Amino acid sequence: MPVTVADAPEMMKALSYSSYGGGAEGLKHVEMLIPKPKRDEILVKVEACSLNPIDWKVQKGFMKPVLPFRFPHVPGTDISGVVVKVGSRVTTFVPGDRVVCCLGRAGGGLAQFAIAPTNTTIKRRQGVSPIEGDALGISAFAALQSVRNSAGIDIKLPNRSDKESKNLLIRAASGEVGTLAVQIAKLGGAHVTATCSPHNFRLLRSLGADEVVEYKAESEKSGAAPERSPSGRKYDMVINCGPHWPFCRYKAELAPSGFVIDLNPSPTGMMTSVVHAITRSKQKYFPFMHIPNSADMYLLCNLLHVKKLRTVIDSTYPLAQAQAGWARCMEGHAVGKIVITFTC
Repeated sequence: MPVTVADAPEMMKALSYSSYGGGAEGLKHVEMLIPKPKRDEILVKVEACSLNPIDWKVQKGFMKPVLPFRFPHVPGTDISGVVVKVGSRVTTFVPGDRVVCCLGRAGGGLAQFAIAPTNTTIKRRQGVSPIEGDALGISAFAALQSVRNSAGIDIKLPNRSDKESKNLLIRAASGEVGTLAVQIAKLGGAHVTATCSPHNFRLLRSLGADEVVEYKAESEKSGAAPERSPSGRKYDMVINCGPHWPFCRYKAELAPSGFVIDLNPSPTGMMTSVVHAITRSKQKYFPFMHIPNSADMYLLCNLLHVKKLRTVIDSTYPLAQAQAGWARCMEGHAVGKIVITFTC
């Protein structure tokens, strides 16, 4: 039976923090009033909420004073669940719809109920579980848009077999973004070299990577160049999912017109991008920012539905153990997504 607002209690359980810092221990289990949707919003009974590195970075103060908007703050951006109430101007959703939502900067996902904007909410396809759908949030936007928009690899128009495919390096590819980016790049016909720890080689190969090379964390501080392709080819583009590297380290392994797409840019990287634009450098560095939108959400969910894409789940935790999931996310070694689940 569809969930209705009459089924919803007045209070809900949530996880929040009241100041910057504190890590997992700074998260507190609280009870609060269930929020009411505005006229263009919907109220969702949450079934799953995935964790993203941006969640703990906001808590740590990386985005202060912009985010969070206020304290106490309920984190969590990507959710899946069931619509229980819609605003007065909402016509595309009704109570009972099973949905996937990107909540944006306001967060609120680590709660039994959450307010979602309709412009970044889609109906979940039949056969796509709440956990699978929930994993198609920020990380999926980053994977799709970095491959398609930034690297120019169109999954709808893959390279023809009589043309040499683009040679792409995806660094730190066993995480939540990399595992999706490998699959999306292969759908577009790219030749993909992926780096990860040796115990994840089999996973990356199963996702379609043509070459898998060991990712060595110590090289982050050693000044070494990026991992060389076993094929000997220079990279047409690099998608860096790991810690930021100075552009100069990439140059030796880039093709003459190759470029780097950095998902974790630094202020120095931003300046490098400006310099390249001014000097019209052939080799370029691009800081990356994703743009949430429902069209890409539908595309990703459809790819999942027809089994052309699969989400890799590192671990799941019930809301009562969400601090453990938060700590796992902060470690930076998750293979795929970390998801918090809710009892329906």
